[in-house]
Amino acid sequence: MAAGGLSGLVAALEAYRGRDRVVRALCYGCQLAGGALAGPRTPPSGLPGSLLAVSAQLNAARTTLRLFDDLAMLSYSCSYGLGPKDEDGLVRGLSVLSNLADQLYFPCEHVAWAADAGVLRVGSQKWWTLSTALWASSLLLGILRSLRILFQLRRKLRQHKGSASSPLSQKETKARVKAEVLNILSRAADLSNAIHWLPPGFLWAGRFPPWLVGLLGTVSSLINIYQASRRGNSEAA
Repeated sequence: MAAGGLSGLVAALEAYRGRDRVVRALCYGCQLAGGALAGPRTPPSGLPGSLLAVSAQLNAARTTLRLFDDLAMLSYSCSYGLGPKDEDGLVRGLSVLSNLADQLYFPCEHVAWAADAGVLRVGSQKWWTLSTALWASSLLLGILRSLRILFQLRRKLRQHKGSASSPLSQKETKARVKAEVLNILSRAADLSNAIHWLPPGFLWAGRFPPWLVGLLGTVSSLINIYQASRRGNSEAA
């Protein structure tokens, strides 16, 4: 069992997406621990300050690695296009808009990164704000998409109860319901943080303490790791 878990971790770390999930979880985990230990102290020092510094470094590493994500996102957006014709029209529309927001997010973040690095002589703050707004838009669209899919799946389950559908079909539908609920929880946690990082004055922007940002990010990261693990197990089976 331990050997299997170790081999699974190694396999995840060897792949870019798997490594990013682990680094993301560590990033937010350090922020959660550092923020909780620091309490009201500003600026934090000692172990809390070190944990928050590690979190910032891990976040910077992820931002740098995302410089190479544009083509992968473009490939996915092109392959999805306007969505399968047999898919629900509202789901397709929300997916296309979400893909568009994700596609625009990357160049905006790259400009902000380049401005901070001194490569471009422009103000970075407006680009960070724009990239965060695009990320928040994508998360909100994703939540709406999952809610629409949940509505369809629950209607399908009610139909199963009144018909002689196979237990396997019902089991698969319930598994999809669980996956969409987890998607909503993960995106809602990320959306809460995204709003926090927008300019002050918009909803709860700027009001979260570091530990709460870390908690929401850790919850989202663990859900993502769990779902990726479940997908890997189902593909292996």
